[in-house]
Amino acid sequence: MTEKNTGHIYTVSKLTREIKFLLEETYPFIWVTGEISNYSVPFSGHSYFTIKDHKAVISAVMFKNQKRNLRFNLENGMKIVGMARLSLYEPRGSYQLIFEHLEPEGAGSMQVAFEQLKTKLADKGFFDDSCKKPIPFFPSIISIISSGTGAAVRDIINVAKRRFPNCSIDIIPVKVQGNGSENEISDAITLVNKRLKSDLIILARGGGSLEDLSAFNSEAVATAIFKSVIPIITGVGHETDFTIADFVADLRAPTPSAAAELALPDKNHLVQRISNLQESLNQSLKKKIHSLNQSVLDLTSRLKSPDSVVHDFRFRLEDYESRLINMMKHYIHYNKDKCLWLSKLLYTKKPEKQISDLRQYVKTLSKSLIDNFQKNFQEMRSIYIELNSKLQALNPEAVLKRGYSISRFVTDKRVIRNSIETKKNDQIEIVLSKGRLITRVEKING
Repeated sequence: MTEKNTGHIYTVSKLTREIKFLLEETYPFIWVTGEISNYSVPFSGHSYFTIKDHKAVISAVMFKNQKRNLRFNLENGMKIVGMARLSLYEPRGSYQLIFEHLEPEGAGSMQVAFEQLKTKLADKGFFDDSCKKPIPFFPSIISIISSGTGAAVRDIINVAKRRFPNCSIDIIPVKVQGNGSENEISDAITLVNKRLKSDLIILARGGGSLEDLSAFNSEAVATAIFKSVIPIITGVGHETDFTIADFVADLRAPTPSAAAELALPDKNHLVQRISNLQESLNQSLKKKIHSLNQSVLDLTSRLKSPDSVVHDFRFRLEDYESRLINMMKHYIHYNKDKCLWLSKLLYTKKPEKQISDLRQYVKTLSKSLIDNFQKNFQEMRSIYIELNSKLQALNPEAVLKRGYSISRFVTDKRVIRNSIETKKNDQIEIVLSKGRLITRVEKING
């Protein structure tokens, strides 16, 4: 065997293990940016994909436990920045990036999560106008879901007392930011719907950053608002702040104070409006009563005396009675004459008479049929006798019996009609009434 000059000989697994050690020691944690492609999530829940730029591609994976911290969904074509460990997968001998953290390049992860959830809920119909419930004009009880110590609740109460102090306010304090806030908000909405005492829900909080408003951008809160049978007005943040809850709610107010103004009418304005309407109604009633009085006076002047009306109807009834009696008499007389005429007609059409006439008619037809048959039979018999006699006269056998004969050539049985058709020594067959003769032509005359 030829001696190896390459020094130490590696097995494939040992060489791969040493390369894996060098890679992981040299690049323990690195920040990588690129575009996601070939994204897939098998049954295990881990995310497998490749990250690429315009010159190279690297395989990558993000395990299920690390994905729980993501605020957005990974998609093909998304440009990301992430922290990863460089590792080598020994069974295939290929290296890959194991990501511990990912965020979108450029826009923040919360903004991307906001847009993704917005698109998802829009596709489900959460934002459709057909699903919006009407806001009651006079809510007797309003449930306010907000922080119990925040300025939003105080603003809503102050506006409610100013606009319509008769309305009852039910405050349900919840966390409006931080861990568990979205669950508290959605549970509060569900609780109000189970009680079914409130006519309206106001979901409110003060302004804040996108992170502070994250509970109002959650799918759990959006679903609770969408399923609520009680109308919901949102007053979250400042006038420029829009959340997912605003899009799903039945009505969006720019601020908590504006939500209270939209929820309650102004009592003073309503009182003034009612007073104006009452005055207008009184004026209209006075005009209507005056108009009806004039109509009554006019109708009274044209009203006939009851005695006169009764006499008119009595004359009409007498006239109708007389006409009815005459019509009944005429009808009875007409039908009586008609019955007499039908009785006579029926007598002339008695079945016994018709049967007798038809029987005589059948006898006449039978006699005529027999006479015609005998006449036709005699005529046909005479014609038959005449034709038979003609047939007998024209029968060739009868001709032969009268002494005539038929001459024909022996060879081809051709009948001889003229002597010039024969020549000397031709054999001729002569057919007689009884028997045949074979002769030879000796002489031809004619």
